[in-house]
Formats: sequence, C-alpha cells, structure tokens
Amino acid sequence: MELTELSCKDFTKELAAKKPIPGGGGAAALGGSLGVALNMMVVNFSKGKKNLIQFEKEHEDILDRGEKLRLKLLNLVEEDAKNFEPLSKAYSMPSSSEEERKLKEKAMEKYLKVACNAPLETMELVYEGILLHEELLDMAAKIIISDIGVGVQFLKAALNSAYLNVLINVNSIKDRTYVESVRERTEEILDRGNKKADEIYSKVLKMLG
Repeated sequence: MELTELSCKDFTKELAAKKPIPGGGGAAALGGSLGVALNMMVVNFSKGKKNLIQFEKEHEDILDRGEKLRLKLLNLVEEDAKNFEPLSKAYSMPSSSEEERKLKEKAMEKYLKVACNAPLETMELVYEGILLHEELLDMAAKIIISDIGVGVQFLKAALNSAYLNVLINVNSIKDRTYVESVRERTEEILDRGNKKADEIYSKVLKMLG
C-alpha cells in the first residue's frame, strides 16, 4: 500500500517509527498538500456568494490550479520515499578496500542527487501554493479568512522543511557545480516564499482585527 493511501492515524504511526521512510521530506510534501487543500476549501466556501459573484471565473481558475498542485504534492510523498531507498542502500555499501570506497562514493554521489529531487520540487510547488493564497486573499469570504492564514502557515512550514531536506543531501555532495546551482535555486525560493507567506499571514491578522 502506498503511503498516501494510509489513514491519517496509520501514516503518523509510520512516521513515528524507526524507519527511514516516510521522513521529513514526505512530511513536508504532505504539509504542502494540506496547505493547498485549505486554499481550495476557502474558494469553495467563497464561490457563488452574492458579494463575490464577480470573482466566479477567478475562483474556478484557482480551484483548477489548486487541485493540480494538491495532487502533485501528494505524489511527492511517494516520490520522496522511492528516491530515498537507493540512497539508504548506498549508505550500507561496504568500504573496506579502496575499490569498495570508490564504488560507494560514486553511488552516494548519484543517489544523494536523486534524493534532492523531491524536496526541490516540493519547494517550487509550495511557493506556487503560497502565491495562490495571495491571489485569493481579496476575493475570499471574510467568515473563513482565517483558513488562508492556516493554509499559508502549512505552506511556509513545508517550504522550510523541504529546504532542510535539500540541505542535508547537498552537504554530502562533492560536485560543487551542482551544489552551487541547487543552493542558488533554493535560497531564492526560500527567501521569496517566507517573505510572501509572512505578508499574507500579517494581512489575515489585520483582517481578523
């Protein structure tokens, strides 16, 4: 059974266990998916209301983009687990002789990069989710505006969590060109995403008085 098919109760039990997967990367992707789902819930409660009827087209568009994001982030829970498996095996490779050390080093370099893929994509998708919340802010029903704040906090946590999962892998990669490229890519998203999430959350607080 796939991780995303487990009940919430069973998923958290698996997460708590002494097992390599699911781990922080999968939890980050799941958190991002929850943040996007909250955005969609706010849209569904706002869509069709008399004072917001002029935003019907925009609401439908956000729902469409949100559903794609939600599913992509859920898929990354599985992908993160799948990508970690070969790295886990590489960690266990023997390294007694020089030949074994070289083989292990080569495998580690390869699979550390593979392990970066899911959290990297999580960061990019989560940033898109944060922007969806910003887009929705001024065309949401005020009675449910707090959930934009909740959703964006989930996304902020997912962004920072995914970044940590990238960082722990790149710290062991020797390919400096790859490392610098990943650092540049992630630090920009991290900075923009955190600032934007904080702005949205502050606006929600002001709207709530």
